[in-house]
Amino acid sequence: MPRLGAVARIAVANKYETKADRINSMKPRITKKQITFFFKRLGITAMILFILFLLLNLLFPLKDKIEYSTIITDKNGEVINAFLTRDEKWRMKTELNEISPLLRKTIIAKEDKYFYYHPGINPLAIVRAAFKNIFRMKRTSGASTITMQVARALEPRKRNPGSKIIEMFRAYQLEWKYSKDEILQMYLNLVPYGGNLEGVKAASLLYFSKNPDHLSLAEITALSIIPNRPSSLVIGKHNDRIVTERNRWLKKFAKDKVFTEKEIEDALAEPLTATRNTVPRYAKHLSNKLFKKGGHYYKTHIDLNTQLKTEKIVEDYIRSKRLRNINNASVVIINNKTHDVVTYVGSASFTDTTDAGQVNGAAAVRQPGSTLKPLLFALCIDEGLLTPKMVLNDVAVNYDGYAPENYDQKYNGYVTTEYALEHSLNIPAVKSLRILGKDKLVEKLSSCDFRQIQKDRNKLGLSMILGGCGTTLEELTGLFSLFATEGVYYSPSYSDKDSLHKRVPVVSPEAAFIINDILSKVNRPDFPLNWQSTERMPKIAWKTGTSYGRRDAWSIGYNKNFTVGVWVGNFSGVGVPDLNGTNTATPLLFKVFNTIDYDSDAEWFTMPTACETRMVCSETGLSPSDHCSNLVMDYFIPLISSTVKCNNIKEVLVSADEKTSYCKNCAPGSGFKKKIYKITEPEMQAWYEEQKIAYQKIPSHNDDCEIIFNGNAPSITSPANGSEYLISKNRKEPILLTCKTATDVSKVFWYVDDKFYKAAAPGEKQFFVPDEGPVKISCTDDKGRNRNIRILVRYVNL
Repeated sequence: MPRLGAVARIAVANKYETKADRINSMKPRITKKQITFFFKRLGITAMILFILFLLLNLLFPLKDKIEYSTIITDKNGEVINAFLTRDEKWRMKTELNEISPLLRKTIIAKEDKYFYYHPGINPLAIVRAAFKNIFRMKRTSGASTITMQVARALEPRKRNPGSKIIEMFRAYQLEWKYSKDEILQMYLNLVPYGGNLEGVKAASLLYFSKNPDHLSLAEITALSIIPNRPSSLVIGKHNDRIVTERNRWLKKFAKDKVFTEKEIEDALAEPLTATRNTVPRYAKHLSNKLFKKGGHYYKTHIDLNTQLKTEKIVEDYIRSKRLRNINNASVVIINNKTHDVVTYVGSASFTDTTDAGQVNGAAAVRQPGSTLKPLLFALCIDEGLLTPKMVLNDVAVNYDGYAPENYDQKYNGYVTTEYALEHSLNIPAVKSLRILGKDKLVEKLSSCDFRQIQKDRNKLGLSMILGGCGTTLEELTGLFSLFATEGVYYSPSYSDKDSLHKRVPVVSPEAAFIINDILSKVNRPDFPLNWQSTERMPKIAWKTGTSYGRRDAWSIGYNKNFTVGVWVGNFSGVGVPDLNGTNTATPLLFKVFNTIDYDSDAEWFTMPTACETRMVCSETGLSPSDHCSNLVMDYFIPLISSTVKCNNIKEVLVSADEKTSYCKNCAPGSGFKKKIYKITEPEMQAWYEEQKIAYQKIPSHNDDCEIIFNGNAPSITSPANGSEYLISKNRKEPILLTCKTATDVSKVFWYVDDKFYKAAAPGEKQFFVPDEGPVKISCTDDKGRNRNIRILVRYVNL
């Protein structure tokens, strides 16, 4: 065959090129302009979809409010109580820090391995699931991501294509609003575990009695399979089935190399013996108190061991008192170093219905009896009004119709401040409050969070120091703790929500130390009878109180470590003759201290540098004068405590027979002498005479002295001298006593039929109910000037 020439070869090549060109010319050509137009339309479409999403997100906001069960834990984070949600679910919030790496890894490997990569839905999973379901003619595979499962849990719907579209939209909303970790947290809080359990925390606590971050691989895997079949896989009933399914997933994890062979081997070998447990029910009254505040988690400062011991002590103690009709008690314990409430017992038994055991006695408002006296005396010490050895008059008084009495209805005459506090005398306390001013005490108590007192501040009077006000055991225990912290009040903390303590200086460290010294003495009348367990009991200071009608018995004690408040009584408010702070509440106080601080060697409070000691007159408690022979040691605060010299001795001019006294204006030229007399106040004179106790009397003044008796003697303006008063027998109305005095008078003394009645300020109105018949009324000023009048009183039927 002849060889083709060059021309022929070129012709053949051109022929083939022409065919290729024709083939290429038949394909559509994509120009740069077309590409630009495509991406532009794609961007516009995406923008429209995004705007549409924002609009729908605005019109149909995500319903993501989740109600959680309230969990109460002790100081170590162990659950001591919990409360159902309003829809009766155990849905306990798992915090982000409770999601361990193991828990996160296991759940993602099982439920959604691409969770951290997709935008809420997984298109590949949807295609795969659709193919499998169509190919097998039934639903065999799901495409729900973790985010979509959260959306379904937030808004449960029937499973259909429309619901799936809504779930996908909600999933996008979740991804738009929350981080991946927050979505995973929501999933772990909402996933169902059968019955009324929702969330991994509720399941781990009620099935395994541990927090989620302490779960093992086997336990996590076992829990992860329950949501798919919650009715047929119930822990405690179907543990064998659960183990089989668990192991299947563990082997799948091993095949996918999610975990090491050793981890899988250990998990496969771990038995499943869990059953559903009950929620702990400790510190019920405090738990209820915190639950009412709202919130899903409270970490209290409760020391569970101390709490349970105290509850047992209280229950046993009240059981022994029931025959005396004493049915309840409450105890609050504060750690004085941290100011945390470590024990809180609201009643003798929460489940006891005989005396409303579910009532929280620690928070109930009740009359405090004499428990406020230590604060009063501390305030008076800081004002320079009192020192421990300063002498007060414990005799009958009457302030505008208010005539307080001591607990034993007896009077003691001259007493020291420390004696008055040790013996809880009422008269010296009322006198001290009158001198200090009621408003100052109210202000201090209000600063210490005494809510009822703050509310009633305008209604309160002198009786508040004897219990005529309202307070709670919580407040009183917090108040007494300030004596252990150098006079500074720190608001007690019940949980981590109130860890910032309110700090209020209430009394000086010096006054607090003096009160501690007085209240720590054991030779007191309020030491309980037949108490034999003090040998190794820690040293404490304590104060008792008994409310009017013997309805409430109080005893609050403290040392450097703890302050313990005790209330004993009946929630019904019924008084009991045997009920008192000394023999009812204090034994319980001692039992508690013996338990929580047994044989403590903690050092006692030391005297502050600004507190000093001095010698004072034993008869007045004042700095001694030249005539003072009996001296005692006393605490005082320099520049604060009174420096007034003892002034209970007076030089008097008397006649030779010592029956008449003279002033300088009426003294005769001769026939008189000077004699030293001890000054006895009129109210003490009346008490001495009533008790038939001899005392040194200053002779009556010279009857012929015109300066004393006629110069500026008080003028009695009511009642009118010589008048006759008709008083109804059915309603004995009192008669008004008023007088006018000279400007140099600061106090007047009223006498009825030569018996001391009352001391008062000039111009102060007084009232008295007279006996029938002639009545002599006398008014003497503090200069010794006197005025007498006489009236006639007749009782008639009106």
